[in-house]
Amino acid sequence: MTLNNASFPIVEARNLNGRTLTLPAGFGGERNLALVAFQRWHQVQVDSWFPYLDQQMATYPGLRVYELPIISNFYNLARPFIDGGMASTIANAVVRDRTLTVYTDVNRVRSALQIKSTASITLLLVNREGAIFWRESGAYSPARAAALERALA
Repeated sequence: MTLNNASFPIVEARNLNGRTLTLPAGFGGERNLALVAFQRWHQVQVDSWFPYLDQQMATYPGLRVYELPIISNFYNLARPFIDGGMASTIANAVVRDRTLTVYTDVNRVRSALQIKSTASITLLLVNREGAIFWRESGAYSPARAAALERALA
């Protein structure tokens, strides 16, 4: 069952290994969990999820997880510097592969995804057609994880 009438908008993304994808069709799983971040300090919230999410990806082979920093297209000319800086701090190629930077009209994406606040990360469970099946916001918590497990089951 999809949520509301929100759907994942078509956006161009590039992972930190340099591969360009068009989302949502470019997501690699039957189900994809996008951790949408708007601020640099959101990385702490994103990282809080990965010990749990690594277990979930082992349990659900069709699940892929992506970090999506959403950055204003105002910074598009600085993209090589920004993305290069992020990539240089991440030694793990798998993490660079799942980190997809999106330089776009932030308000358009927020509106399409029905994200009311950028105060914390938003997690979205989506398919490659862009249907959103579950959403939550904030750092990992057992209650949020249990809600995701119910959506995955």
